[in-house]
Amino acid sequence: MIAALAQSAEKYSFLLSQLIARDFKVKYKRSVLGMLWSLLYPVLMMCVMAVVFRGVFRFSTPGVSYLAYLMTGLTLFNYFSEASNLAMSSVVANFTLLNKVYLPKYIFPLEKCLFVGINFLLTLLPLYAVILLTGTGLCWQHLLLPFDWLCLLGFTAGMGLLLSAAAVFLRDLFYIYGIVLTVWTYLTPIMYDIRMIDSPPLAALMRLNPLYQYILFARTIVLAHATPSPRQFLACALSALAVLLSGALVFRAKQDRFIYYI
Repeated sequence: MIAALAQSAEKYSFLLSQLIARDFKVKYKRSVLGMLWSLLYPVLMMCVMAVVFRGVFRFSTPGVSYLAYLMTGLTLFNYFSEASNLAMSSVVANFTLLNKVYLPKYIFPLEKCLFVGINFLLTLLPLYAVILLTGTGLCWQHLLLPFDWLCLLGFTAGMGLLLSAAAVFLRDLFYIYGIVLTVWTYLTPIMYDIRMIDSPPLAALMRLNPLYQYILFARTIVLAHATPSPRQFLACALSALAVLLSGALVFRAKQDRFIYYI
């Protein structure tokens, strides 16, 4: 199933590129700073969160830079948040196009994940600026980070397929998912260390969060300058594969009924 998606995506690569170009034009239309916002937004978010959680609530990460710790988590989570949100509404938003010509419907959530992925690559510039300016430094293990990013892309694409299929039948999902994302943000150790959790059962439950695994993988490299364990590699790969496969199967099973609801 996943191989078929990849082959079809290659077949419609020109369409994907045109949709991505359209989204960039729409997003930055009449914007003075344009794509510079892709660099400024994560930095501004980091500054706000650092003031609130480090300055007010006194959160700390002993032995490592809190700014680098925070920026690493924010960069990965922001990608998932924006991409899954856009993917969720992608099929409904393109219903006029679907009514006129035949297109593989999964192209739309996939395109959103790739479109935000380009912005994600741009946010790596401020991330590495923070890494260097805080004295965190670089190591050869950074060459392993693309594996983490690829797993995050697969997980996000799977969630995008699930959400976009569900949103066709349940428009309330557009409002519900905003609340889910807010809860998900605070249940993911982005601005705090999971070792601060006093309850072992709660901490164990939070470790099952796939986004925590992707962030932990990146932080192991960025902050500890260490190679992630085989268990971390396996957790990232299996969670991404499971969600991507589930999303593809659900989307495929439901896509023929989309036309009756959009």
